[in-house]
Amino acid sequence: MTRASLDKRPEDVAAMFDTTAERYDLLNSLMTGGMDRRWRRAVVAAVGARPGERILDLAAGTGTSSLPFAEAGAQTVACDFSLGMLRVGTRRMAGVPGERKPRFVAGDALRLPFGDGVFDAVTISFGLRNVADTDQALRELRRVTRVGGRLLVCEVSHPPNAVLRFGHRLHLRYGLPLLARVSSNPDSYHYLAESTLAWPDQAALARRLQDAGWGSVRWRDLTFGVVAMHHAVNPG
Repeated sequence: MTRASLDKRPEDVAAMFDTTAERYDLLNSLMTGGMDRRWRRAVVAAVGARPGERILDLAAGTGTSSLPFAEAGAQTVACDFSLGMLRVGTRRMAGVPGERKPRFVAGDALRLPFGDGVFDAVTISFGLRNVADTDQALRELRRVTRVGGRLLVCEVSHPPNAVLRFGHRLHLRYGLPLLARVSSNPDSYHYLAESTLAWPDQAALARRLQDAGWGSVRWRDLTFGVVAMHHAVNPG
């Protein structure tokens, strides 16, 4: 079994996701009660990909989050540093027509393999908290985004309501480990629970986006703040 710790050593995190790649999308649906599909639809609507645009979907995993951008006509890159995830995604999308399929690229969020200002929009869903250096990743995302280009971060967060926040923490501490028993690597879901509990709240993440040079930062809570979408623009 492979379990990453909260120091988020890249090799440990990549190995952890490699071992869960085959059942990752299914387990996400089970553990969120299907809410993950609603959250991803909200991301697609917020990004608003248009034909001909260049979109980077970072921490894309198997490409489930990337496919709608490609289907909208955008030139979409699904980037992840877990080769296991990328292999599963490539196999599953073998039958998708080339013009409607994202391009899978292996890459590290801290050293993205792309030039400056090449994307019209960049997005990362449920992956930013797994990066060893969040601030460097946000700077790298800005580097590869054109001036005026947009960022959408969808990530776990903390419900503002104290009662809901308490219930959410109980779910993470006790409910998630129980559900993870059907995983090929249950330890990885203990890490996911720990990383969620340690993640900053909405306002703190917004400040980190601003510190990384992003402008027009705002956020929108989903499912009472269990998840939050942060929007930003590269001011140049």
